[in-house]
Amino acid sequence: MTERFTPTPEDKFSFGLWTVGWQGRDPFGDATRAALDPVESVQRLAELGAYGVTFHDDDLIPFGSSDTERESHIKRFRQALDATGLVVPMATTNLFTHPVFKDGAFTANDRDIRRYALRKTLRNIDLAVELGAHTYVAWGGREGAESGAAKDVRVALDRMKEAFDLLGQYVTEQGYDLRFAVEPKPNEPRGDILLPTVGHALAFIERLERPELVGVNPETGHEQMAGLNFTHGIAQALWAGKLFHIDLNGQSGIKYDQDLRFGSGNLRDAFWLVDLLESAGYTGPRHFDFKPPRTEDMAGVWASAAGNMRNYLILKARSAAFRADPEVREALRAARLHDLARPTAEDGLAGLLADRTAFEDFDAEEAGERGMAFEHLDQLALDHLLGAR
Repeated sequence: MTERFTPTPEDKFSFGLWTVGWQGRDPFGDATRAALDPVESVQRLAELGAYGVTFHDDDLIPFGSSDTERESHIKRFRQALDATGLVVPMATTNLFTHPVFKDGAFTANDRDIRRYALRKTLRNIDLAVELGAHTYVAWGGREGAESGAAKDVRVALDRMKEAFDLLGQYVTEQGYDLRFAVEPKPNEPRGDILLPTVGHALAFIERLERPELVGVNPETGHEQMAGLNFTHGIAQALWAGKLFHIDLNGQSGIKYDQDLRFGSGNLRDAFWLVDLLESAGYTGPRHFDFKPPRTEDMAGVWASAAGNMRNYLILKARSAAFRADPEVREALRAARLHDLARPTAEDGLAGLLADRTAFEDFDAEEAGERGMAFEHLDQLALDHLLGAR
């Protein structure tokens, strides 16, 4: 049973340096673990069966490093990648830790800060491409406000659009094979963050000069902490052809961003999420953006990292068994999923208007009495999730 859930690089599991490298520091407590060398992160993740590693610029190169120091950090990291075979599928820029970004980066009221944020991002894009990344995530954790008068949101969105248009222009002119993925989040650390949900991000993208270069990177906890159904958000991103990357973790309801290991918290939604990703043919990385609890020592960090991958593989197996179950297939027919897949008016507007059974002769009372058989279907799913079938 254990071998069945042992990850391999073919599973395309990836982790951020900031995940296993989180020292356990929070607003109420100091670090409980020592800093972790990125090279060790690469080596240990490879041993666990991961496929890729991702990073913010400041995860790899401490803020304020000289050019010589920067090159030294990059060289060591590249050597570790070459030695282990891990790849860098995605990178991003830290535009939220340093005090200079306290009012945002691309939407800071101060123009010089906005220009600095763009240059910082462009510099790291060059490195990301050099290391083989094809996706560049943009999380605007400081792009927002707590005071209504402090930020003209319409103008801030103009500046956000300007930033993405410039980034798109840069990668196009450089000939880079790189796409951007906006990461939505409703709040924390700002009281209200711009582009708070998948829907907000998708609407924003359509206003850009190069919308084809920009998609979304939804995170489990970010949608759930707003009380939204994460799987539904992913389905809409897939429907729009905009799921460029995904961050997986666990969350227990509407509260702060917990970043639990995947499968913790809302296990039922995790099951449906894996079921969707696997049945929809998503081919991108399964990226874990979690934080090992501050209660853990380094052994616990690696156990937590391994748990993410194991839980995904278990849920993948449960989903496959669910979909292969003949009783489930019959229950899906009873729930009339096949009818939902049929166009409502394949005969066109004229046919719809001419069809008396569509309105004049439609028996609403009879239709209202039909049972949908959803409870039986849902119980079958829970049976498979809980290992009872």
